[in-house]
Amino acid sequence: MESAFLNAQTALIGFTFLLAGLVKGVVGLGLPTVAVGLLGLAMPPAQAAALLVAPSMVTNVVQLYSGPRLGQLARRLWPMLAAICAGTWLAAALLPASLMAHATAWLGMALVLYAVLGLAAYHPKVPAATEAWLGPLIGVVTGAITAVTGVFVIPAVPYLQGLELDRETLVQALGLSFTVSTVALAISLALNGALLHTPVLGASLLALVPALGGMYIGQWLRHRISAARFRRLFFCGLLLLGAELALRGAF
Repeated sequence: MESAFLNAQTALIGFTFLLAGLVKGVVGLGLPTVAVGLLGLAMPPAQAAALLVAPSMVTNVVQLYSGPRLGQLARRLWPMLAAICAGTWLAAALLPASLMAHATAWLGMALVLYAVLGLAAYHPKVPAATEAWLGPLIGVVTGAITAVTGVFVIPAVPYLQGLELDRETLVQALGLSFTVSTVALAISLALNGALLHTPVLGASLLALVPALGGMYIGQWLRHRISAARFRRLFFCGLLLLGAELALRGAF
């Protein structure tokens, strides 16, 4: 019985990261969101987030170095990036256990919000004069949501989209934000003991294989399917998944 359960869980992890990598390969983001969302159906968000660390780190570093403006982006975005780290660590240390006990519901609500914004094609414009104070605020909120749910797209992604960067620079900016968020989350999990167990580290490293395979397939598909249609299907699926997790966590 225990062997069958482990085999089923291994299959779920492999399928999840293959699908999450495929989504990232096509649309340039979504690996942590899809992975934590689907794994959240079978395990607590904190455990799902621990499995996410290696695949997210490697795929985001690849994306991070895909453009020519890394230094320029780092200088522009460092207040938001520093605030993401601070928000993640402070939330993990200070939020009450009663709130963390409802992490599945919070994860579901975060996915629903992200899906609704995606389907509405919401792209706010961020005036340059507001970046000095808005960037750190966005970072702290993103970090707090990351600490609770393991998802680091809200509100960082809409904010970065609102900076009116060209496509290549935006992809690199997303990679930079996701990489910093993953590092902050990994440190938080390590301090809490969630990453110190060899089976968790091994499973996270093994998840790299399907994640990179899915990403390669997604990049191959990117030029053969409608990215806009795929994005709509992605957000519709995310909306349903988020609603199911929110309802499950609430009852």
